[in-house]
Amino acid sequence: MRKKQFKTESQKLLDMMINSIYTHKEIFLRELISNASDAIDKLYYRSLTDSSVTLKRDDYEITIRADKDERTLTLTDNGCGMTMEELENNLGTIAKSGSYDFKKDNADQSDVDVIGQFGVGFYSAFMVADKITVKTKPYGQDEAYIWESEGVSGYSVGNTKKIGHGTEICLHLKPDTDDDKYSEYLDEFKIRTLVKKYSDYIRYPIKTNVTSSRKKEGSEEYETVTELTTLNSMVPLWKKSASEITEEEYNSFYQDKFYDYEAPLKAISQKSEGMSTFEALLFIPAHAPYDFYTKNFEKGLELYSSGVMITEKCKDLLPDYFCFVRGLVDSADLSLNISREMLQHDRQLKVIAKAIEKKIKNELLKMQENDREKYEKFFNAFGPQIKFGIYENYGANAENLKDLIMFVSSKEKKLVTLKEYVSNMKENQSSIYYACGETVDRIAMLPQVEAVVGKGYEVLYFSDDVDEFAVKMMNKYGDKEFKNICTDKLDITTDEEKEEIKNENEAYSDMLEFMKEAIGDVHSVRFTNTLGTHPVSLSSEGEVSHEMEKVLSKMPGAEKSMIKAQTVLEINTSHPIASRLKELYVQDKDRVKSYAKILYAQARLIGGLDIENPSELSDLICSIL
Repeated sequence: MRKKQFKTESQKLLDMMINSIYTHKEIFLRELISNASDAIDKLYYRSLTDSSVTLKRDDYEITIRADKDERTLTLTDNGCGMTMEELENNLGTIAKSGSYDFKKDNADQSDVDVIGQFGVGFYSAFMVADKITVKTKPYGQDEAYIWESEGVSGYSVGNTKKIGHGTEICLHLKPDTDDDKYSEYLDEFKIRTLVKKYSDYIRYPIKTNVTSSRKKEGSEEYETVTELTTLNSMVPLWKKSASEITEEEYNSFYQDKFYDYEAPLKAISQKSEGMSTFEALLFIPAHAPYDFYTKNFEKGLELYSSGVMITEKCKDLLPDYFCFVRGLVDSADLSLNISREMLQHDRQLKVIAKAIEKKIKNELLKMQENDREKYEKFFNAFGPQIKFGIYENYGANAENLKDLIMFVSSKEKKLVTLKEYVSNMKENQSSIYYACGETVDRIAMLPQVEAVVGKGYEVLYFSDDVDEFAVKMMNKYGDKEFKNICTDKLDITTDEEKEEIKNENEAYSDMLEFMKEAIGDVHSVRFTNTLGTHPVSLSSEGEVSHEMEKVLSKMPGAEKSMIKAQTVLEINTSHPIASRLKELYVQDKDRVKSYAKILYAQARLIGGLDIENPSELSDLICSIL
């Protein structure tokens, strides 16, 4: 054998290839399998035009053999093999890629799809091996060649003997250390796991030696048998036509791959050609993961390049408001860095992400229209995330997401879309009415809700913290404004009723100002005729409602004095309490002070707000009793 040095400038470059480019040592097996697949591809494509190549598609395979005693891991393919010149060019020159050259030379063939293009994947094996031996024999030739290296010291090449064409790579694993257990790569389960994780959809069978026990024929005794077993699926589900795949196959694939105990609500198959060619298989889960609404949740789709997994969670393929989607994308068009572990942020990735976003939205709208029960189950799980998508970035995505959101309606307490609400509005209704609270049941009991519903209007119940913030960003749906019925913007009375209540407030302005000063913690006190049968309620003035105040005050670092709603105590002018207050204001003003504080506390309780001094309230009630 002839000893040689690498043709690149320095040992430092090889050291970088081995130790710096890849973030996970286990990647080496993916790289070697990809190279083996490329070698088989080259021979297969040659067979399409060369009658001397007699192998059929089913004849090709990749084998992985582990020898724990010798601490070697050997990967073999029956592909094209290499000549001595190719062996030196491909393995003697760092970053020289035979696959890249082959793809470039056959650019006119649309079906050429080799995986490796960078020529550094082979050297990733030095992360786990201190010596690598390569034996190779070109198809149709008698001579075989050997390449051997212990890393940066250089390599040796020469002639050897080898049965059959193709390439055999033998890794002599490094000794185990406290930090790295290289022996694990000799374990059958570990090999199986890595093949399933990274190379499950390589188009040729990947086999390994599996040891098992079985009864001897005609005997009760057991014998140990070692057989080659295929580890990979080979044909990806997403490569099949959607019409050929059953719902059971989709469900099984999803549950096995994403470890979910429940079948998905919907499987979405997408194939695209043109500006960017890719295939996607996406799933809408039936429930939110336990950590979905926490900072620990990681979004992202699995990303494959020609069936080889590049990353488990590509975050750039999903917007945050669709982060609940699980699935994968397979594309040979993406620009990858030389380790294939990271994407270069290029135009193709953005095109794919945009197409996926549009597909998800359209499929959700179809589900909403054609399978309402499923859509409502989806929305109960992930609706808040979509609403947050409307709120974030100052409403930049509001137009895109507005038809996906739903709210419980006062009519039968069922979820309705904004489109459905508007289509059911009264003829002269100009606003979309809503009320906020902690639960649907508590909202339904608000005095304002009773009054508005009593006049024949439909009210949307906002029970998620993000609801009101989202519609504030939207401002309108079509030409209909959103109005919180618990603010001063409510307008459901006739002109005559407006004039009557205006006169009432002016006539008793002194008393109402007196009550305001007695309470202290209120912006104003006034009579109203929009409370139905309830005596009092709270409303607000300005842009911050009471529900918004509660949400904002819970945020870390919030200063309560800066985020308070301008509270208004409203007293029902038709309720007996209004007449009693008018009498007491003339007879006993001190008693009016007590009444004012009690009524304000009562209104806060109805609105789901805290009472700052419950002891004072208790004393006031006892004194009146």
